[in-house]
Amino acid sequence: MEDHESDFEPRIITSAGNADVKLLRSLHERKFRRKSGWFLAEGVRICTEAVQLGHAPVRLVYAEDRHSDPFLVPLIEACRDAGGRTLAVSEDLLVRISRKDNPQTVIGAFEQNFISLEQIVPKGVWVALDRVRDPGNLGTIMRTADAVGAHGIILIDECTDPYSLEAVRASMGAIFNVQIAQTNQAGFLDFARSFDGQLIGTALPASEDYRLANWQAPLILLMGNEQAGLPETLMQACDQLVRMPMMGRSDSLNLAVSTGVALYEYLRHQPAKSGGSPE
Repeated sequence: MEDHESDFEPRIITSAGNADVKLLRSLHERKFRRKSGWFLAEGVRICTEAVQLGHAPVRLVYAEDRHSDPFLVPLIEACRDAGGRTLAVSEDLLVRISRKDNPQTVIGAFEQNFISLEQIVPKGVWVALDRVRDPGNLGTIMRTADAVGAHGIILIDECTDPYSLEAVRASMGAIFNVQIAQTNQAGFLDFARSFDGQLIGTALPASEDYRLANWQAPLILLMGNEQAGLPETLMQACDQLVRMPMMGRSDSLNLAVSTGVALYEYLRHQPAKSGGSPE
């Protein structure tokens, strides 16, 4: 018998051996996210944003007592209309699926959406991240990139998974509104050589103050690993290398903070458009 609910009386799932429950629990691990092509997003707000942006959940799990919640009904309808499955579950199963003692009452599973480098259009600004390791940093960068109207993120070499629950949570929904590409260093260097725009990298050895750089679009903002920064090969590929002045005792900034500073400096140099993205 399939695990589904009728339009009026949801069948409550209580078994941890349920196939969908086991699949959703597995999405906490990167290897299973890669295998399925799915990822988890927790909470009514982020799931609602996803649906509003055209991303219907392939699975929607919710607390058994939320079936008639007016904020949940559109999510249930979107999931079903897209051919997905909705599951009303007990509180114990919500805890098991979320792996948290105080879980959100709604959890959605969505399809991952990577693009290729060939699909990148040279307009506006893109953010390239070399070996970013912290999912909180990556999620915050996605959120900031979305805020300034950046077109997407390019992940170079072994980066943390943008579809991990931690990165998705830190993105505050931006994961559904920024494009994401993955490549290795050689692939990025080939792409950068043909990119019809400029490449600006941040590096401690740079002599140019970031406020004096040419922030003309289209451009790629290239940021290095949290500990090691940019390798020499990537620095040499840049049209401009800039630094951020350190006026106190600190000798560096957090990666997400420095990326945000640079992106808003880029935005400051673009023609003002009310509510729109700079091209």
